[in-house]
Amino acid sequence: MKMYNFMALRWPAAVFSLVLLAISVGSLATKELQWGLDFTGGTLVEVAYSDSADLTEIRSTIDSRGYSGALVVSFGTDRDVLIRLPVGTSDEQGAALLGILQSESSDTVELRRIEFVGPQVGEELREQGGLAMLLALGLVMVYIAFRFQFKFALGAVGALAHDVIIVLGFFSIMGLEFDLTVLAAILAVIGYSLNDTIVVSDRIRENFRKLRRVESIEVINQSLSETLGRTLVTSLTTLLVLISLALVGGEMINGFAIALLVGVFVGTYSSIYVAANLLLTLGVSKDDLMMPLPDELEDELALDP
Repeated sequence: MKMYNFMALRWPAAVFSLVLLAISVGSLATKELQWGLDFTGGTLVEVAYSDSADLTEIRSTIDSRGYSGALVVSFGTDRDVLIRLPVGTSDEQGAALLGILQSESSDTVELRRIEFVGPQVGEELREQGGLAMLLALGLVMVYIAFRFQFKFALGAVGALAHDVIIVLGFFSIMGLEFDLTVLAAILAVIGYSLNDTIVVSDRIRENFRKLRRVESIEVINQSLSETLGRTLVTSLTTLLVLISLALVGGEMINGFAIALLVGVFVGTYSSIYVAANLLLTLGVSKDDLMMPLPDELEDELALDP
């Protein structure tokens, strides 16, 4: 098997990660996230036209009737339209919007659904979503600390936090809407990245116990090389599915697919150059992973002069 010197690029990779994190945190602090209806509150109206819908004409009609700030997008087919009205719009106003669209269009307009989310509910969802991510990271640290060792837990949680911040920063920079589907995608990214990190960590632990006279950096390079094929196959097959969802999955899961696409790219990178890099920075060695000796053998060694 060919060995790759991954850790030869550990310092350039660390600088690259720090730059990405700085850009992401800066964007989140200045631009913030483009919160969706789930978090801000407002009214969502889904209608179906008997023929292809003209989104430009619909936007003009809505604006002229005093519904400023409304977002009009295609939903599924070119006959289905999703209209998001900002906070402050009541459900009665949302229902009245159907009559306006019917009066201004020669096509038949059918109401599919109407949903109203209050600002208080949106604020609660935002807080609970943040707590869900923090709780997930905390439980991951506890699990890995028990299964491996505390240094592995710090490396894994550092990699997961790195992935989450960069995905959030991407949505902030691009001005993409952040709703509950995107939050679900970020939690899925945590699970995906964690799975990859645990596979690599398990191989590192095995190699530390087998290769007792080899330097830590060489053990990590060998472990990453041995798991590279599995990492690439898993990432590529996942990306094929996500690209399909992003292209033809429709408006409702577009944000979900984009968040997972970014998360898979970043998660694959972080399992190699963030988690392993942090392990070396924390000074992991074979002494951290040695199997405890049986009591009888310890007694014999203690009595042996």
